[in-house]
Amino acid sequence: GASVPYHLHEGMEQTYILEGSLKDDEGECTAGNFVIRPKGSKHSPVAPNGCTMLVFFLKPTSALQKAIEKYPGLETV
Repeated sequence: GASVPYHLHEGMEQTYILEGSLKDDEGECTAGNFVIRPKGSKHSPVAPNGCTMLVFFLKPTSALQKAIEKYPGLETV
């Protein structure tokens, strides 16, 4: 049931769904799907039944950048 507020991708994002699913206005991504969201794309994803995913950002969204600054122990690679 987790969700992410509506946001703008400030750089390309690549997501691999490991288990569960992620839905937004473009559809549903399920385990094994690989999704690329281009710079400038916007969405508000929700995981109605849970989702484990691996996400690669070329540039973090502003919300993620704020979280990184707020929680110094939060690591990104």
